[in-house]
Formats: sequence, C-alpha cells, structure tokens
Amino acid sequence: MAEAVWRQSGPVWCLDPPRSGQGANPNPGGRLEFIGGSYLAATPQISYRRLLEALAGLGWSVRALTYVPGFDHQQQANQAWRAFRAEREGSARSQGGFELPAGERLLRLGHSLGCKLHLLAPDGGRRCLGLVALSFNNFSAERSVPLLAEMGQQFGFRSEFSPSPQQTLQLVSSSYLQNRNLLVRFRRDQLDQSARLLEALRQRPDDASELIELPGDHLTPASAGLRRNLLGDWADDPARQRRFDRLAATISAWAMDQA
Repeated sequence: MAEAVWRQSGPVWCLDPPRSGQGANPNPGGRLEFIGGSYLAATPQISYRRLLEALAGLGWSVRALTYVPGFDHQQQANQAWRAFRAEREGSARSQGGFELPAGERLLRLGHSLGCKLHLLAPDGGRRCLGLVALSFNNFSAERSVPLLAEMGQQFGFRSEFSPSPQQTLQLVSSSYLQNRNLLVRFRRDQLDQSARLLEALRQRPDDASELIELPGDHLTPASAGLRRNLLGDWADDPARQRRFDRLAATISAWAMDQA
C-alpha cells in the first residue's frame, strides 16, 4: 500500500485520495474539512492520521485544520472557516479556475471542540452536504481547563469560553442553518454532550439531524499515530485499524446519502 502523502497549506493539512493505478477509489467522495478537538488538533495529520487516511482511501480529499484552542471560540470558528475557504480558492486556482468544480461534494467533520467550531461557522453550515459531529463537547472553561479559569479570575483575563456553553446551544437553535447533521456518540464517552446538541438542533424547523451510538470512548477518533510513525507498520494493531475503517465507512456512507 502506497504511503499517504500529506502536505501543508497554511494552517490546513491536505491529503488527497490515491490516484488512478495506486488503489484509487472509483467513486471519489469529494472534499472533507476536518477540525479536531482540543490539543489533538495541533497536529491533526498525526493525531487523527488513521481516521483521515481511511477517509482518503474512500475517495475524500481531506483538509484538516491545525490550531491551538483558546477562550474565544467564535473567533477561532471564523478563522477556521476563512482558512478552509482560502485553501479551497487556492486549490481551484491551481487547477486553472477560481471556483471548485460544479457539484463537488463538501462535507464538514468535527471531533469534540471541533464540532463546536463548525457549528459556529459564519456561514451557518450552508453550501455543504452536512456536518458529522463526533463526540460533541460543550463544557465550560471551569470544567475543561480549571487551572486557566482560576488564573483568569485571579488576574482579570477572560476565564470563560465565548460563546458560553448555553449561548452556543442558543446560537445553534437560532442561527445554524444546516439541517443535515450526523451526531456520533461513543458508548464509553463520559465527555459527550451529543444529546444536548440534538435537542438544540431539533428546535429548528425542518431539522433532519440524527444521532447514532458506536463502540468506543472520547478518544476513539484519534489515532495518536506516533507508534506507527516511530516503529513502522509492523507495530500497528490490525483490530484498531479495522475500527477506524468502520468509522470512516459510516461517515462516508452517510455523506453519500445526503448528496
């Protein structure tokens, strides 16, 4: 199997499907824009390597944002949206045009905090097939990073996320425009708040969001691919890889149904 080739374009890591003659999927999925959770997202090409490479193997052109989380989630959501847009425009120009090919599928995928950043995108989730939200997390700063929250109160800097957890769900109900959303909860995930998100989504007219439950925990989507990077493919766990393949297949099949 050919080695996946990642390349970086600004704050976005890019991975394209295998080309013809190298195990290419005959039915490319489209473009997938991924935002990871918390500090895993600093190196998505490593932290989420197995899942993202499995999706590329199914024909998706993967675009994964690298960022370090802060307190202003709305600002980071805006920055993420602009980064993905800039990469799309750059990709289109490299192909001799100014826009992506007509009808190209675009799917948004998030894990944990990454789900929230997609939900807060300034376009309200329009112009894509939908959002797949893995292990949605919307805790307060006090619960997520208690030391920083305590220091913020002591020294007078921002010590709560903006928007707050309650404001986030209110914004989803009032401003988020994408009706097609797949929420994925893992059975042993003690941090998941997908049920609250689903409740907020279903307050909107014509909502078509759904929630499914799969085996695993909060870190199931993350590969922490350091072991394979250091020791090579022989150190890989085939059973674990099969779990990533099944998750990728679930994501891709749902997206294709929305096309």
